[in-house]
Amino acid sequence: MKKSDPIVMACMLLAACGKATPADTVNSLVAHPDHLREVEKQCADDYAKMGSAECNNASEARHRLFMGNGPQYTPPKDQPKF
Repeated sequence: MKKSDPIVMACMLLAACGKATPADTVNSLVAHPDHLREVEKQCADDYAKMGSAECNNASEARHRLFMGNGPQYTPPKDQPKF
């Protein structure tokens, strides 16, 4: 074993201790709109600090609140006649 092996292992362990998955799921943000507004404001103020996963969850939650979970729009098969 080389002298640098423990240092490399320590660096790998520290790198694995990075930022975990976002604490707020889409469903929890939909259930708490006040907290959703706070997360959206934080994403708008400092996106790099919040991280893309958290901001994407907030975006999806806002979409679900606005559009709902109803059926998706499908255009008619027949062409419209003008």
